[in-house]
Amino acid sequence: MGYPDQRFDVNLSILFTELPLLERPAAAAAAGFTAVELWWPWIETPTPPQAELDALKKALDDAGTQLVGLNFYAGQLPGPDRGALSVPGEESDRFRANIEVAADFAASVGCTALNALYGNRVEGADPQVQDALALENLVLAARAADRIGAILLVETLNKPESPLYPLVSAPAAIEVVDKVNAATGLGNAQFLLDLYHLSMNGEDLSQVIKAYAAKTGHVQIADNPGRGAPGTGTLPLERLLDELKDAGYPGWVGLEYKPGDRPSAEAFDWLPASARAAG
Repeated sequence: MGYPDQRFDVNLSILFTELPLLERPAAAAAAGFTAVELWWPWIETPTPPQAELDALKKALDDAGTQLVGLNFYAGQLPGPDRGALSVPGEESDRFRANIEVAADFAASVGCTALNALYGNRVEGADPQVQDALALENLVLAARAADRIGAILLVETLNKPESPLYPLVSAPAAIEVVDKVNAATGLGNAQFLLDLYHLSMNGEDLSQVIKAYAAKTGHVQIADNPGRGAPGTGTLPLERLLDELKDAGYPGWVGLEYKPGDRPSAEAFDWLPASARAAG
């Protein structure tokens, strides 16, 4: 048990950001990792030129890194936005334009998990209208994910850092997951369980794991306070990941933390080099 018993991947949208996007897969590989994940890399457009998609695929392939998680278009992230799919008007349209682009790219690199960030509440918009739009778009995304043999992830964020995001508890995200699965009949919508966000919300992490491990499709970690590497805060991450494994979660654990003041390559000293390559 412990960290060496997990399957870790590196989030290249929060780590190695001192490097251009196309150099990050090789940097992760040089640090000993064989699996990576990404937020949607083109924050300005849901439909980048095919040449840019091809260049990212080549960078992943050349580095020998497997992409195991990809966000759909989510607006300005990092930045003020927290997704697009529940935001009426242009942002919802951009999300829809992205669905097949993201799914096709994921299929091209063998990625089988697509994360759909819900989006913030918008001043002047009826929350019920936003939720109805969200369900409509999540159903489309779930069908696209199913087409390529992937799961659709729904993520809880934390209220202190994302005060306008409505899914700020594990039960809130699980309710959306269940609604999507009921609407599609596909069963491929699952929970993205981020231990940092849940801890920021003050949730009982062990209880969340017991209750929802069976509906969890992906896990992300960072320590709290500070969103740094494991060991920089007070979360018992090693124990919690063991609890997840004991509860039957077999999947990836995304390293979605800030490297601090040092280069990203130096932010993995908590994890033995022998435990970084995914078996």
